[in-house]
Amino acid sequence: MTREEKFMKLALRQAQLSAKADEVPIGAVVVKDGKVVARAHNMRNRSHDATEHAELVAIRRACKRLGDWRLTGCDIYVTLEPCVMCLGACYNARLSNVYFGAFDLSGEGCVQLSEAIGHTLNHELTVRGGILQRQCSQLLTDYFVTKR
Repeated sequence: MTREEKFMKLALRQAQLSAKADEVPIGAVVVKDGKVVARAHNMRNRSHDATEHAELVAIRRACKRLGDWRLTGCDIYVTLEPCVMCLGACYNARLSNVYFGAFDLSGEGCVQLSEAIGHTLNHELTVRGGILQRQCSQLLTDYFVTKR
């Protein structure tokens, strides 16, 4: 198992917690020096807050734990390709890498945007998708089947 798969499995556990809470099953973990510094899952329904995406909650928790808004040297692992809002937070938090599982087929994901704007910002962020893609996609599919 690769390092990326190891941490994506932890993000998948967070996504499962999200599904149990009747939230869209997306999970995220922030990692620094091989250690998890924050975990989170979607909490929009529970909090009644549109910004409570797994990535943003994980970034907030990591900032608090590390005592800095700059998460330099940290990576985030998330089960679904981040949206534009979350991608912006990753840049602003100075994360080093974004690893995600499932691609957002709605076209609202970040890969193309990251490629388009990444070189114009004062911070370089690497985005890589498809890690445990099948498992991440299946969790989302199963959730939405129960909703239809």
